This record gives sequence, structure tokens and C-alpha cells, in this order.
Amino acid sequence: MHFDYVKQQLAQVREAVASAALKSGRKADDVKLLAVSKTFPNEAVIAAYEAGQRLFGENKVQELELKAPVLPSDIAWHLIGHLQSNKVLKAVTLASSIHSVDSLRLLQRIDRLAGENNCKPEILLEFNISGEESKFGASAEKDAMLLAAEAVKCANLSFRGLMTMAPLEADEQALRNIFSNLRKLRDLMEAEFVVKLPELSMGMSGDYAVAVEEGSTLVRIGTAIFGRRNYAV
Repeated sequence: MHFDYVKQQLAQVREAVASAALKSGRKADDVKLLAVSKTFPNEAVIAAYEAGQRLFGENKVQELELKAPVLPSDIAWHLIGHLQSNKVLKAVTLASSIHSVDSLRLLQRIDRLAGENNCKPEILLEFNISGEESKFGASAEKDAMLLAAEAVKCANLSFRGLMTMAPLEADEQALRNIFSNLRKLRDLMEAEFVVKLPELSMGMSGDYAVAVEEGSTLVRIGTAIFGRRNYAV
């Protein structure tokens, strides 16, 4: 199977991200593009890599285990899917960034295992801004602040910011509310804990332009780069 179209799609997405950044009064390179390669083969990753892409995201540790050792070593892998506690050791040794830290128990386990294995992953705290029952992460501001208070104390990880996912069916105004609320929550944490939290991971293939306009610094794009996924294979 050939993935020549990936380079063309990647170029189009980069242009759209840059345009949204400029529209929001920022520079194009203020927003990083994370190419989400879940379920796609190594050849698809290589096609994007040859076009200059270095940030890639995977949803599952099992898939990351297969790809990371055999693909170029200068790829920065981000784990963006829900992380089970029994997969934390693999995650901290393979991923440079973990977006889906959604509980105190998980945070403490990452901190401990990172320390024991002499690595220091970047982490983002995942919050369920939309309040959907199907999504992970705290939805109450009080719970979010308690988790952030613990994250700033962790010595073996680098707390870099926040992540959220919006409902697929959300209209533009709902998206703006969700993304701006995550930005406001980040700003509140920066003021409360006197820390810099530069990363806001929000926006996927269907809503990344709105996310960038509302302050996203890291968009997670899969389908718009690699095409539709076939989960049956």
C-alpha cells in the first residue's frame, strides 16, 4: 500500500493550522501539529516523516510498543489515549509526552515509575470540560485544581498543561465554549500555583481550526492526514 497522499494531506493541514493561528493573532509556529497514526502502518508514519513531521500520537501503549523501536529515533511519541495503570511503565519509557493523565492514582504511578526508570516524561492533565459520561477526566473545577496541585509537586515528570476532547456532534459555539473553558482553567492554575503551563492539547480533525482560534497549542490530527481508519483490520 502506498501513502503518497499523506504528504499532500499533511501540507494542507499545516496550512490550515497556520491560517487559524494567524487568525487568532498568533504565529504559525505557536501551534504544534501532532499526527495521530493509530491503526495506520509504519509506512504511513514514514510518509509523514519524510515530509518533515516529527510529532506522532498513539492511543494505545500496545501499538506504541510495536512502532517506536523500529521507526526513526528522532520521532517524539505522544500517548493520547486512556492509560491503564498496568501500562504506565511502558508509557513512561516510550512516550515523551502523556496527554491523558486523568486521576491522582495515575499521576502518582507515573511519577514513581518515571523516577525508578530515570526518565522524565511531559504530562498533560486531561479534563472532561464537556461533562460527557463517555469521556475520561475530571469535570468539576474543584477536582481539576486538586489534581493540578499534586502535579506541580511531582519531581519525576514535567507538568506542561491540559488536554480535552470535545463531543463529535458539538456545534461551533459549543466547541468555542469547551476550548475557551479549558484555556481559562489553565490560566487559573498558572495564577494559583505560580507555574507556566504552556500546552493546551485540544482540537482534532473535525474541530482543530476552532480549537486553534481558542488557544490550542497542540492539535491532534489523524483522519485529515492519514485518511479514514479501518478498525476491522
